[in-house]
Amino acid sequence: MEPGHKPFRDYVPGFVHVDVKYLPQMADQPTRGYLFVAIDHASRWVYLEVRRSKTAEAARGMLKKLLQQAPFYITHLVTDNGKEFTDRFTTTVERKPTGRHPFDRLCAEHGIEHRLIRPKRPQTNGMVERFNGRIADLLRTRRFDSGQHLDDTLRDYQRLYNHHIGQKALGHCTPDETLKAWQQNRPDLFRKRVYNQARPDTY
Repeated sequence: MEPGHKPFRDYVPGFVHVDVKYLPQMADQPTRGYLFVAIDHASRWVYLEVRRSKTAEAARGMLKKLLQQAPFYITHLVTDNGKEFTDRFTTTVERKPTGRHPFDRLCAEHGIEHRLIRPKRPQTNGMVERFNGRIADLLRTRRFDSGQHLDDTLRDYQRLYNHHIGQKALGHCTPDETLKAWQQNRPDLFRKRVYNQARPDTY
């Protein structure tokens, strides 16, 4: 079932939206990078990973690391219909996903339900789209000396966002604080302890 078939409501940690954002090509890089963005619906916790391609194997590799990094168990993933995530579309025809796509196979191995947004309805995945707007602002207002500088800045921003930026939708709590409250009340949702991180010097 696609997420557009019912409203988002009262989700617990583990319902994660995923998308890919193009990054600018730095002078010291042979190609541009791709930022895989994952954001938890209930807590707004985010995971960012830069990949050199946006292939199915790149998406599968990102998911493996996401599963290691997320403190909660992931139960659902929402993505668009890009070829890195699904074989729903051939060149011209829409079909039912086969389940043999590398991303789908990894989801199945971990008991994760992979949901696809309706074609040409990016607003269905609006939460991650809004976060991508934050990344766009960051890229627009900073000058990067190298690909490594860009990667480090994105990593620092992930820490800042999760641990130090209060979210209006969370009652001005941070994603980290929100997850701690969830963990206290629903420890069964978590695979490891939620912990604090020091504020980075820059972002």
